[in-house]
Amino acid sequence: MDSREVAKFWEANADAWTRLARLGIDVFRDALNSPAFFSMLPPVHGLEGLDVGCGEGANTRHLARLGAKMMAVDIAPTFVRNAQAAEAADPLGVDYRIADGMALPFAGGSFDFVTAFMSLMDMPDPVRALHEASRVLRPGGFLQFSILHPCFTPPHRKVVRDAGGRARAIEIGGYFESTEGRVDTWWFSTLKPDERKQVEPFRTPIFHRTLSEWFDIVIGAGLLIDKIGEPTAGVGSVHEDAVVDDTRVAPLSLHIRATKRAPRARGKVLA
Repeated sequence: MDSREVAKFWEANADAWTRLARLGIDVFRDALNSPAFFSMLPPVHGLEGLDVGCGEGANTRHLARLGAKMMAVDIAPTFVRNAQAAEAADPLGVDYRIADGMALPFAGGSFDFVTAFMSLMDMPDPVRALHEASRVLRPGGFLQFSILHPCFTPPHRKVVRDAGGRARAIEIGGYFESTEGRVDTWWFSTLKPDERKQVEPFRTPIFHRTLSEWFDIVIGAGLLIDKIGEPTAGVGSVHEDAVVDDTRVAPLSLHIRATKRAPRARGKVLA
């Protein structure tokens, strides 16, 4: 599956995703994943940033409110239009463009930092995507991204629940299997059964990589990993949304921050 095919799926998802996310239906994002991402983020005030796979732009707008000068790209035109509409209604200086995260239309060294919120795992070739992110970073700049946790969201995942419906274990399988070309069909977990009858499910291509593959990809792009996060609701917490509450048992997402290595200075040759 190539970028053009992937773009068709996300374009088909974009309007419903935007509407539901802006109604607060994506509770995992709003209650846990994005807050954990921003708590791990270094100060960005006054920096130039790029958000890759921005979707409808909610997280990009938050970066702009933190004082960053933001560019953002997404492969789905409708996502970009919806993000631009939000910018027009509440200007924050964000420049949204249609672009492929695996072929960024920017010169090398254009940005102080790059973010990617739950988007890199949806790209057919994360090696190209990470090299592109590294290319557009200035030396010493950082990339911070979140993905589905490869250890706990492999090709087979099943939550084992107790009599009260709370998670007590995560059953996983197929960790080393490829999912190239697989398309998952799903709704946001908070969308009730009767509401699902009125909304088409999302269909998303899946490109599973193991944890070691992700580390190799990051390091191979010339980046040094300096922070890792695994968001959890907390062992003693009780959250009404099952997906958030399940993270007591195992994380659903993985956050990685990595810095672009500065070029080595040439040493003088002593006679």
